[in-house]
Amino acid sequence: MVFDDRDDCFRCDAMWAGKLQARLREWDQEHFEIDSSSWWQWEAGPDPDWQPSLHDQRNSQLRPDQNQAVSDFESGGRCGLLVMPTGTGKTVVAMECILRAQCSVLIVVPVRDLMYQWHEKIREATGVDAGLIGDGVHRVSPISIATYDSAAIHMPRIGDRFKMLVFDEVHHLSGTWRSDAARMSTATIRMGLTATLPADESRLQALHTLVGPTLHQQTIAQAKGKTLAEYRVHRIAVSLNESERNAYRRLSETVQEFVAEQRELDPTFRWEDIHKLSAAVDSEPERSAAAQNAMRAYRAKQKIEDQAEAKMRTLEDLFRLHSGQPVIVFTGTNVMARAVSMRFMVPCLLSHCAKKERREVLQRFADGRYPVLVANRVLDEGVDLPEVKTAIVLGGLSSQRQAIQRLGRVLRRGSREETAVLYEIVADGTNEVKRSRTRRRNDAYRKTS
Repeated sequence: MVFDDRDDCFRCDAMWAGKLQARLREWDQEHFEIDSSSWWQWEAGPDPDWQPSLHDQRNSQLRPDQNQAVSDFESGGRCGLLVMPTGTGKTVVAMECILRAQCSVLIVVPVRDLMYQWHEKIREATGVDAGLIGDGVHRVSPISIATYDSAAIHMPRIGDRFKMLVFDEVHHLSGTWRSDAARMSTATIRMGLTATLPADESRLQALHTLVGPTLHQQTIAQAKGKTLAEYRVHRIAVSLNESERNAYRRLSETVQEFVAEQRELDPTFRWEDIHKLSAAVDSEPERSAAAQNAMRAYRAKQKIEDQAEAKMRTLEDLFRLHSGQPVIVFTGTNVMARAVSMRFMVPCLLSHCAKKERREVLQRFADGRYPVLVANRVLDEGVDLPEVKTAIVLGGLSSQRQAIQRLGRVLRRGSREETAVLYEIVADGTNEVKRSRTRRRNDAYRKTS
């Protein structure tokens, strides 16, 4: 709480409304007379003005681990984070808590595809046509779904209309801009869903402040063979050919020489500063030209890592090995995704693909008309995929979260007791090896062969 001298009063973020109300009620009534018409005379319970007619229309019952997650959320004060691997039913747990709360709720998701996916699941579970806030739509209802960006934009106007917030893929909330989706809401019931908590302590602390403490945590190792399929992870190192190796060495020297020169001029120089330096054409033309040349060399290195000929040959071998089975290929860049798509004549999904195109490609993949699906990051999290037991990673970030999410894409337990397989193909002798090691610093990748 801070003092605002403009209006000679104290102010705080809307997220503290519930705690502020509780403190005022504890305070001596002689010093503070509660006005029954005040906005803060509000409790987290059924709201007759906003509560829709909810009916549980689900056919399946919750598993023991899902019941435990619901129980942990309710016993933890209905404010906190639920950490569950991809494929264990985070959405099912959230739906159960929504049905129990019986109050207005806003579900916040990272991408528009997930917004429409939640809309359909709510309709199937409750019969309610939920509101949508995002993708050019602004229809606010007692149960609504919004993207993180839309929620942050509109929360100053709708922040007092929901008593419950559900943040799907809650790790997206910790940024300065998107945190407004939590700070500017008066909701006292808050749930955050994720498969992996942020490794950075400051970001984790931000989530604990905005949503609540970690109330339930389940790892892939705990769910393996029970709620998730058994799986194997194979790392395949391939060698660059002579021309690729020579070009990679030459480009690396260009980048290293540039960094060494810049650190002689400025010991605090970091590689991330190259973007600002390359744009300083007017003030420092020579350094700007050198920065642009180093950036071109860096991108050429990445292209060699991504599109090494040995990678493509290995990928072809794996397609033959798993012929007749659906396979997902994850790449590190859009360029690599298109290269694989063109070489093997298979569809690829990128972040800018239209909603109709994505839905059509995913449906044909589920029907078996497309044996292979290639994607960069668009399928890393959130979007429901048909049952797939084989995934191939050709590149990516050093993020452990991305590695866990990609592994989770093949771990959903289906009707048949099959072992899921994830292959990671890396170009030996390149920076990709270092990124691969960082990605696999997790218990889920402990038995990588």
